[in-house]
Amino acid sequence: MTAEVHLVLEDGSVFTGEAFGAQVEAYGEVVFTTSMTGYQEMLTDPSFAGQIVMPTYPLIGNYGINDEDVESKQIQVSGFVVREANDLPSNRRSQGTLHDYLAAQGIPGISGLDTRAITRRLRSHGVMMGIISTSGPVDALARLKELPRYDNVDFVPRVSTNETFTWDGAGLSESDGRIRIVVTDCGVKYNILRMLEARGCEVVVCPATATAEEILSLKPHGVLISPGPGDPLFTDYAVEAAKSLMGKVPLLGICLGHQIIARALGAGTFKLKFGHRGANHPVKDLATGRVHITAQNHGYAVSPEGLPPEVEVSHVNVNDGTVEGLRHKTLPVMTIQYHSEASPGPLDNEYIFDEFVGMARNNDV
Repeated sequence: MTAEVHLVLEDGSVFTGEAFGAQVEAYGEVVFTTSMTGYQEMLTDPSFAGQIVMPTYPLIGNYGINDEDVESKQIQVSGFVVREANDLPSNRRSQGTLHDYLAAQGIPGISGLDTRAITRRLRSHGVMMGIISTSGPVDALARLKELPRYDNVDFVPRVSTNETFTWDGAGLSESDGRIRIVVTDCGVKYNILRMLEARGCEVVVCPATATAEEILSLKPHGVLISPGPGDPLFTDYAVEAAKSLMGKVPLLGICLGHQIIARALGAGTFKLKFGHRGANHPVKDLATGRVHITAQNHGYAVSPEGLPPEVEVSHVNVNDGTVEGLRHKTLPVMTIQYHSEASPGPLDNEYIFDEFVGMARNNDV
């Protein structure tokens, strides 16, 4: 018999469903994402660390799980909330079920909930802390109030590599003729590394806490500051490195990396009411007027106040006008808030990697 389990939000609302995955208690910031596919990529995206993730698409697990569609070495979410969890996947690439995948890594899931009602609540009130528990809702809520809030934790050290390593995702071993890109791992997704490698780059990944001197000692043609979880105000170590790297090597910041470079340039950041999470967010390129459909996963945004005159906003979100990209007018520095490495898609924005690699190729090491 399937165990009854509760999702309790910090406002006291209770949603009761059926347990799947690991039969354990978990807590985190409850967020929703509007992507219709890519649930395995969501689960393994380090930017979701510390969060209970809820897809708005009602059927999850229908095409199973495989060893290829991962974005990091493990599941990163704290918990998973779905309307219906499919336990009979049908896909030629499937190697297992969503239930078994979560259970093997100790992550709880809850199904049978009215995810539309939860989404409406989060849109009205903003993201909230929540807890998945089989105990009584009153006890669960009391425990939740004693636990640390998402906003008060630096999650980057939890997801970053501890040691510098060279990515070898495609089995390439010869580096002759390739340019070297150093990626500072604030919570990097594997598809960033795959896409750089596919463009002829030798990719070296270093910890988020690496200093500018340590990064430059690797003799990079370019440096990419990766996406990652949490509040950018905790990332002073990365901000200081970015400040020192500007003018010495081409820089690209993606998502949290965008926010880190923005802070290094003098901008502030703020928390969004319920964030941008999904694969259908329209972003306008101000230079061309073209609107791209983008994948996004962030709860914080950049405030342009404080930016120097030599830095311009390059992209904006069509829905709410928030900053989606920056460019320096004289230095090889560019940032995007969205995910050009989106997997499974959309693929509108891969050109960002082409532009960055082009800048890096013009850099003499």
